[in-house]
Amino acid sequence: MKNKFLSLWERYLLKANRKAFFSFLFSLFSLVLMAQDIAILKYKGGGDWYSNPTAVPNLIAYCNDNINTTINSKPHTVEVGSVDIFQYPLLHMTGHGNVFFDETDAENLSNYLISGGFLHIDDNYGMEPYITKELKKVFPNNDLVEIPANHEIFNIAFKFPQGLPKIHEHDGKRPQALGVFYEDRLVLLFTFESDLGDGWEDPEVHNDPAEVREKALKMGANIVKYAFEN
Repeated sequence: MKNKFLSLWERYLLKANRKAFFSFLFSLFSLVLMAQDIAILKYKGGGDWYSNPTAVPNLIAYCNDNINTTINSKPHTVEVGSVDIFQYPLLHMTGHGNVFFDETDAENLSNYLISGGFLHIDDNYGMEPYITKELKKVFPNNDLVEIPANHEIFNIAFKFPQGLPKIHEHDGKRPQALGVFYEDRLVLLFTFESDLGDGWEDPEVHNDPAEVREKALKMGANIVKYAFEN
């Protein structure tokens, strides 16, 4: 794990300006300490980036219990344009509404992803038209593509032979796992019409059956394991 994320920083530093270089060196020790941590991404635009507050802590607990991770139980929050995102192998983003990336945000997120980071975006219903537009600022030449059910992310810890599971019904549409690839590596996963985060929340929040929550948590564990190992 350590080697991967030192490499992430080293590759980015080759592209960074002098000021950023010293900022990154200053943060190097915290990078190593946080090599298995997850951060929640705070974005501009007015959307509720803070929704599903129990979701990620519950997913972390599940991963630590079931896939041998040692993730900090309290996820940090980082802003899209901050160099702090480089301290985390996995960023989680969710919400219901508007998303906006300014030029600094888009460049920073692009550099993070092509340097080895991973972003999971979970549409909490209503986010799709905004995030797809903003992702064009991050990867102008890449479209979101559907990820086939035989991709490693659906099999790395728990088996999902049909691909992304359906957790909550909204419009009766099928769940879709959409992604962006960079040099054949999946760097961004957008889970749409699934609502994994609702399934990760405390049981009393949505009153989901135990088997539905288990599916959501298992798929989340696959995402975590894939992000940490690729």
